[in-house]
Amino acid sequence: MAQVKRKTQAERSDLSDRLMRDAAIELIVAQGTAATTLKDVGEKAGYSRGLASYRFGSKDALFSFIMRSLGEDWLHKLTTVTNGKVGYEAISAATDEHFRFCAESPVHVRAFYLLWFESITPHSQSKTMINHIHERRFRDVTSWIKAAGDSVDQVRAVAVARQFCASIIGIVYYWLANPDDLEVIEKLHIELKHTMRLLLAPEEMK
Repeated sequence: MAQVKRKTQAERSDLSDRLMRDAAIELIVAQGTAATTLKDVGEKAGYSRGLASYRFGSKDALFSFIMRSLGEDWLHKLTTVTNGKVGYEAISAATDEHFRFCAESPVHVRAFYLLWFESITPHSQSKTMINHIHERRFRDVTSWIKAAGDSVDQVRAVAVARQFCASIIGIVYYWLANPDDLEVIEKLHIELKHTMRLLLAPEEMK
């Protein structure tokens, strides 16, 4: 009988991190960050109550890990759907993918943005990382617009990119407050694409 290959220490660590991440995400969405404890995360993930504390050291460190992991998941999706696209085509693809991510992975997306909005507190350890994620999103959108050619001047490209990023955050905030209103969320994404098309149209076509 063939022997079952044993996982390496690195593989076991990756598995435990993933299980604790998913456990923490469920707890955050169900009961909020304040009520989510490292002990509960370890137990829900199927480990000892002390493992999450040993692995992460603090709730802030765990929350930062979650945001980094979910941010990487989103970046992979975004890179895939916008590959080879520029201008409105890239923005449209990104907007569609954002709604799809909300619809298909609502717990993960809600946890990410709950942590995002809580990062604005004065002593949050996640604030710097969130600023980096926001700046990366802004730079990506700006680069898509600039790469489309001369139809949009450089100053307006920055303004449109800022409007797009702010609008996405506004849509998410509405969704967090109205979690069952997915039909409205879809309409808001569609309307955002329409607005972006108008903003990016050449002046002579407006």
